[in-house]
Amino acid sequence: MGIGTMNTIDALIDLSLKEDGVFNDITSKKFVPADKKAKAVLIANKNGVLAGVDVFIKVFKTLDDSCKTSIKKKDSDLLKKGDKILEITGSARTILSGERTALNFLQYMSGIATLTNIFVKAVGNNTAKIYDTRKILPGYRELAKYAVRCGGGTNHRMDLSDMALIKDNHLKLIKNLTSAISDFRKKYKDIRVEVECESLGEVKNALAAKADIIMLDNTTPKTAGKMIDVIRKNSTKDYKPEIEISGNVNFETIKEFAKLDVDRISIGMITHSAPTLDVSLEVTIN
Repeated sequence: MGIGTMNTIDALIDLSLKEDGVFNDITSKKFVPADKKAKAVLIANKNGVLAGVDVFIKVFKTLDDSCKTSIKKKDSDLLKKGDKILEITGSARTILSGERTALNFLQYMSGIATLTNIFVKAVGNNTAKIYDTRKILPGYRELAKYAVRCGGGTNHRMDLSDMALIKDNHLKLIKNLTSAISDFRKKYKDIRVEVECESLGEVKNALAAKADIIMLDNTTPKTAGKMIDVIRKNSTKDYKPEIEISGNVNFETIKEFAKLDVDRISIGMITHSAPTLDVSLEVTIN
């Protein structure tokens, strides 16, 4: 599937099916004959970027492994209104019962991929890459971060163990940043250290500590530009930290931030506020 840990995704699908009462779908059981077969076509109702085809299929395979699918579009494909994404044939009851759960996953993931792609395109030919954050509904992290990749974005750390990210609340508890990072690197030589900065003074401290990545948080393009000048002037052949913009990034500011000499722009809204992509499953008698 290429998304993440299959055990995690399988468990999420099982939980979602049970939550929706799929195994006791009284409507389908009482109004649709058990031996009735059907075909359904998954159709895009709006333009967007596709993500979650394998998860969509997995929902139905979990209910009935004999279901057959014919894939017309794959993850990361650009969708136009009216495009056929896939066809599924099998038990009519299975298709009707699993429809909502399967659509929920695919619409959620495609919505994230679509919004991510909008920001990726807004960056244009500039060097900055669009990154996600950990602002994701618990349990859906692997699916959301996969969807970000489908939209052309890049994943920030998957969890707290991937990288050291020293944020404002950490800084309040650290007496000497340079010493703290130096001590950290003695034990964790292969783990990168990022420092969040909201002022020029914090930027200078992060430079002195030789942070691998300096995050300019909740700033404006104008203020960020001044901070970036200081970072680049203090960079050397042996030490040139990556620069990340985070906070205050939206449809209005993204192009201005992208013009700056930055490597990364992290955007929480691509995972926590992406609207679902409108797709529908149309059933026909087989």
